[in-house]
Amino acid sequence: MTTKLTETITTQSPRAETIALAARTVSLAAQGIAALEACFRDPAFAAAFERLVAMIADVRGRVILSGMGKSGIIARKITATLTSTGVPASFLHPAEAGHGDLGMITQDDVVLIVSHSGESSELAAILSYCKRFAIPIVTITADPESTGGRAADFCIALPVVPEACPIQLSPTTSTTVQLVFGDALAMTLMAGKGFSRDDFQRLHPNGKLGARLLKVHDVMARGADIPRIAPDASLLDATIEMTRTRLGATAVVDDAGRLVGAFTDGDLRRSVTVQRTLTDPVHKYMSVSPHCIGPDELASEAIRLMHERNVLLLFVREGDQLVGIVHLHDVLRAGVL
Repeated sequence: MTTKLTETITTQSPRAETIALAARTVSLAAQGIAALEACFRDPAFAAAFERLVAMIADVRGRVILSGMGKSGIIARKITATLTSTGVPASFLHPAEAGHGDLGMITQDDVVLIVSHSGESSELAAILSYCKRFAIPIVTITADPESTGGRAADFCIALPVVPEACPIQLSPTTSTTVQLVFGDALAMTLMAGKGFSRDDFQRLHPNGKLGARLLKVHDVMARGADIPRIAPDASLLDATIEMTRTRLGATAVVDDAGRLVGAFTDGDLRRSVTVQRTLTDPVHKYMSVSPHCIGPDELASEAIRLMHERNVLLLFVREGDQLVGIVHLHDVLRAGVL
């Protein structure tokens, strides 16, 4: 049994040339990205990039991206990144463009063509349509003298890089460079728009990303769901109020709605142990420094504070006004970890 296992492991062990080829692929990808980074130090490339950013920032319609084959897949990814960071964008498949989908392009749009060679014949319909109706075209290519490069209003000339493909046919390093350029474009536009965490949460309401960006005001109890009593309320009143909301505590507020203290079920047990009566006023036993948080803080910060202070809830306060209460269970139920 041991011998067979050893033979299996030996047979399936990667050969040195396999690892070398994989490492070469990664190395060429890194070199391609380094070549792209160097392009940004070239004044002509930098000027073209700044022109593209300004064009997209000022566009009244959408950014229409298109590309064929592997470049098309990269164009789809750039489209997804732009839309997720607040830039209206759509992908137009070149093969469908000449069968009615050209109608999605308006004169308020800007068209970005992603094509390594700039010679994909399927792009001809898009180029002709945009020229006919004076719709701005930007071609992102490694060959600015190509058909696509010359047809564009201006061209972003990506560096010519060796493909990792052993026969230099399958797009590998070149698509990595396209992808990174797309990310650079999207992040520059994102920063220019002042795209915030709040904006990101509005566009990503579902899943873990959305949950991580939830604010306290998104998960807190408010209005009648906030347990509250006056400072001169009795321990019995406090017991009834805590039972009503089942949060294990109640806020103590004055006539102006200011949070002046907190009273928990632990405080109740301690007070009854000492006095053995429920007629005493709450202010004799309340905490005058309740644990608080602001409504615009991240819900994840509320969890951190609860763990740090070993409590299950926080009172939500704006200035000295009580506006809510957030319980650990409500935050976890919302998917915040």
